[in-house]
Amino acid sequence: MNRNFYWFVTTRFLFVLGTQIQAVLMGWQMYDLTHDPLQLGLIGLAEAAPALSLALFAGWLVDRFNPFRFYQLTLLVSFISMYISSRAHDPHLLFYAALLTGVARSFTGPSANSVIPRMVTRDELKRSSAFTTIAFKGGTVLGPGIAGVLLAVQGYVLPYRVAQFCLLLGSISLLFIQYSHQKPEKIKNPAILSEMLMGATYVSKHPLLLSVMSLDMFAVLFGGVVAMLPIYAVEVLHMGPEGLGWLRAAPAFGAVLMSLYLIRKPIAKHAGALLLWSVFGFGVCILVFGFSTSFWISFAALAVSGALDSVSMVVRGAIVQLCSPENMRGRIAAVNSIFIGSSNEIGQFESGVAAKLLGTVPSVIFGGAMTLVTVAVVYLSSKRLRSLDLNDI
Repeated sequence: MNRNFYWFVTTRFLFVLGTQIQAVLMGWQMYDLTHDPLQLGLIGLAEAAPALSLALFAGWLVDRFNPFRFYQLTLLVSFISMYISSRAHDPHLLFYAALLTGVARSFTGPSANSVIPRMVTRDELKRSSAFTTIAFKGGTVLGPGIAGVLLAVQGYVLPYRVAQFCLLLGSISLLFIQYSHQKPEKIKNPAILSEMLMGATYVSKHPLLLSVMSLDMFAVLFGGVVAMLPIYAVEVLHMGPEGLGWLRAAPAFGAVLMSLYLIRKPIAKHAGALLLWSVFGFGVCILVFGFSTSFWISFAALAVSGALDSVSMVVRGAIVQLCSPENMRGRIAAVNSIFIGSSNEIGQFESGVAAKLLGTVPSVIFGGAMTLVTVAVVYLSSKRLRSLDLNDI
């Protein structure tokens, strides 16, 4: 790994740290203003709408122009979103901030996934996937913890300042990167729509990519509990914002520990089987969390779920990078971001609706059960994934 990659990972960590602080604050603000689980789901939908609708266009732009410049732009848009949410005294401003966050999200995945392979060799891709997972999960460990503690002690102003400072430092880190962009080969087909859809077409005809992305999408769509954590912290575990911060940090805490292990012991053999088992274990952890009324059991269940999700992220990230042609990385990453956005932000909306209809605890138990069903379906339908070794790609 060269120093450009490490500077980029540093920026990635600071970016995630800042945006995770903002996410916790926005969730608490919305619950404080409305006390309505559906509103917590709708704020996830507000972020998902631009993230998903712009993803293919963002992937096309990234493949046609300089992906590094687009990554810089995502930091600027995220900073504006933070400025708006830090001054939000009604739900409408929070929705506007979420929309901007979604716009930034639509470019983050394609640009980052296009830049990183140009900074490392193909043999280093598996280890680089573990490093980027640490950066992502490290930010999601510290961000919620910092947000929860500062929110309980100082209110909203100080944690928002810390989040904005993280983005500023991340922007400075990018200045140390020497990135030389090579113009892509001239595309024969001049139709923009056809070019935008090339990534989706490639993924749909690639059984391995389609299986991996679908597994993640449906597992997290049903099994994600992030949107419900403010309600769990208050109504189930009877804790304040500091409890919310630790619950938000728990999955990433487990993920960081697992990612550190995976840097030393990269996954290659039996990667497909490990992926399936890790998602199955994730679903079991969500069921444990759903039934728990103890903070420490809930924290442990979320931490283990994060460790298992880290295995899934590292394997999935390596598969996507290894299976992506050089001239289509942005568009394939855009398709991947659509699957991820469908699972995360739309998953938050699904959680809000399910909690409104079924109640908070039954909705979480239902989600964990559906995750197990998803694993069973993918296991039975994808023999290639069951027997996959990364060295064979």
